[in-house]
Amino acid sequence: MLSVAAVDRKARVLRNDNARAVGRAGDYFFELAADDMIPMPEGATLMRLPGRVPVGIAEATGEFVSAGPGEALAAMLPQGYTRTYLPAYTRKAGAPALPLFGYAAVALDGDQLMVAAVRTDHRDTWDPRHYNLDSLPQAVRRRLERSPNNRVLAQLAKCSLEYGCFTAQNIFYRRWEGGIPVSPACNAACLGCISKQPAECCPSPQERISFVPTRDEVVEIAVEHLENAEDAIISFGQGCEGEPTLQADLIVEAVRLTRAATRRGTVNINTNAGDTDAIRRVCEAGVDSLRVSLVSARPDRYHAYHRPAGYELRDVVESIKVAKALGAFVSINYLCYPGFSDTEPEVDALADFIDETGIDMLQLRNLNIDPDVFSDTMLKPFSREEPRGMVAAIYHLQDCFPNLIIGNFSKALDGYNWSGPPAGCSFRNPIPPWASDVNVNERERRPTGGVVAGASAPALPFQATRIVPSTSPLNTTKRFPLRAALE
Repeated sequence: MLSVAAVDRKARVLRNDNARAVGRAGDYFFELAADDMIPMPEGATLMRLPGRVPVGIAEATGEFVSAGPGEALAAMLPQGYTRTYLPAYTRKAGAPALPLFGYAAVALDGDQLMVAAVRTDHRDTWDPRHYNLDSLPQAVRRRLERSPNNRVLAQLAKCSLEYGCFTAQNIFYRRWEGGIPVSPACNAACLGCISKQPAECCPSPQERISFVPTRDEVVEIAVEHLENAEDAIISFGQGCEGEPTLQADLIVEAVRLTRAATRRGTVNINTNAGDTDAIRRVCEAGVDSLRVSLVSARPDRYHAYHRPAGYELRDVVESIKVAKALGAFVSINYLCYPGFSDTEPEVDALADFIDETGIDMLQLRNLNIDPDVFSDTMLKPFSREEPRGMVAAIYHLQDCFPNLIIGNFSKALDGYNWSGPPAGCSFRNPIPPWASDVNVNERERRPTGGVVAGASAPALPFQATRIVPSTSPLNTTKRFPLRAALE
């Protein structure tokens, strides 16, 4: 059986042999089954959830119970994995809000840590083993020495060394997708924004850029990266900035100069696509790839989460159509949340959205947010909807759109403008490349026992718990002090 996992004050993993493991989807608790779980992958990290007690199913009674001692445990997954269940817990009075991470359910199969996830992309360019290397501070220092007055590079150094940002690090490693932040402002107030949150809300993991770069600062970084990096992509719209199209004039000028210097690589923009005219202008200037953030294709849910200022979901649809007409490759940065993204109305709305816009790719992203904050805004104000399972939802979309790319990572495009794949292009598959990793006939998971997440539950006896030897310590991500790059 899968047992409840918890963590004590000494950061030791605990196993409760009297309680079967439970996961959360939306506002429902479910018993976790073996085919819901995979061994905790390399690159995943564990996180204690303070003020939260894990929930399990008592072996003796079959009832949902509070399964302490210890606090609830969750996993943060490496990119390439999509979580299928959230951690199940009850929240104590006064428990702090959780920082903005993508919490996945954890259980124990004997002494083996298991996580509720499925692998949805096999490219390893975002594998954590490629990042936060011991050589990073020296690479940052050398690049800053060549351009001591480039404020964007200084910002990327901070993002690389203090925040561990992968796209920032790629600028210094001279490879793959590298980010260039340009906008300190935004025209939305997304519930899970990772760079700006109101006081007393979820702590933001990154600090937003505080200046607008010059054209020359942007062009210097863009040209060097596109000319020298393997599978080169430069991306506007990073975690440390607001909405890049608010600086459309700057992007247009910088991209035109960049493309005059090199035709190599891909120019991408991560955007909310709320300003259709700005999208038209940046695509005409040479942006050939868009990644549009979307939590829901239903207007009321979209507006509840993204909280746009001066635009609506309809404008996003029109922007995508304009970008496609201009030859851009368009991905949806789909913010996935178990128990919301896998409901029938949500999947149907997304299918209609894909059909209308003709997007090229659905990029699955584990939504980084405190589950209770999400519930208060995105679930409780609306009618209750039953989750069907994340894997079932993904397969349904692939069945509906056999030519749609479903994965996690951006693609470097061949050539300047995207004009569609040649016949039989290998990365557009009717069957997902990760199909062998999951149970295709995953059963529909319906609420059992009518238990709603957050409900009170009786405690199990202390003696049910034992310490489990673990090679996966909490919060293992390496961070470098910024001064290391300057000494």
